[in-house]
Amino acid sequence: MEDKVKFEMEFPIHASPQLLYQYISTPSGLSEWFADNVNSRGELFTFIWDDSEERAKLLSKKSGERIKFRWMADEEEGESYFFEIRIQVDEITKDVSIIVTDFTEEDEIEEAKMLWDNQISDLKQVLGSA
Repeated sequence: MEDKVKFEMEFPIHASPQLLYQYISTPSGLSEWFADNVNSRGELFTFIWDDSEERAKLLSKKSGERIKFRWMADEEEGESYFFEIRIQVDEITKDVSIIVTDFTEEDEIEEAKMLWDNQISDLKQVLGSA
């Protein structure tokens, strides 16, 4: 199996970090923009889209700042890939951005970036900052 490559994307967003954190860290927040439905039991999150379901383990979170997950499919294969959504505030301008870190197959990077573009666009619409 070929190694996945890491990529990062930055999205400027007009919302307070506290509000954003609710949307990236809670099942109800994530189900507004990331998946059709999200359930959690402890550190295990289930993301549901149409008729598919993916489970992810919550690896870490820091209140108001970031959340990091690993897909269970990667976990079961002993892979250390993860995806992280981080809130960054520019100290001078106070501009808020979301930094997404993810991994994908090398030939699927453009596709993965488009998917994140669409996801963050949905988040901006929910927040009314589109």
